[in-house]
Amino acid sequence: MTKKEIANNISRRVGLQQQPVKRVIDELLIELREALAKGERIELRNFGVFKVKIVKAKTGRNPQTGESVFLPAKRKATFKAGKLLKNLLQGP
Repeated sequence: MTKKEIANNISRRVGLQQQPVKRVIDELLIELREALAKGERIELRNFGVFKVKIVKAKTGRNPQTGESVFLPAKRKATFKAGKLLKNLLQGP
């Protein structure tokens, strides 16, 4: 599903034009990106939690040459589904 499809579905559901709904979605995504860039935890009740996890530096291996390669530490965005979403995914 694309952002455009989401905006279209929401606009039909709430009876608003698609353009303002798309703008709200864009602003929401900007807020989420900025919060994660600051390392903040984002909790959306009945949906899930986004947070930043630090992945430790490690030694990897180049699969083509077999050569050892140093992989520096990095930050990674993670998502953990909430209870309601988990239940919906399990089906009836």
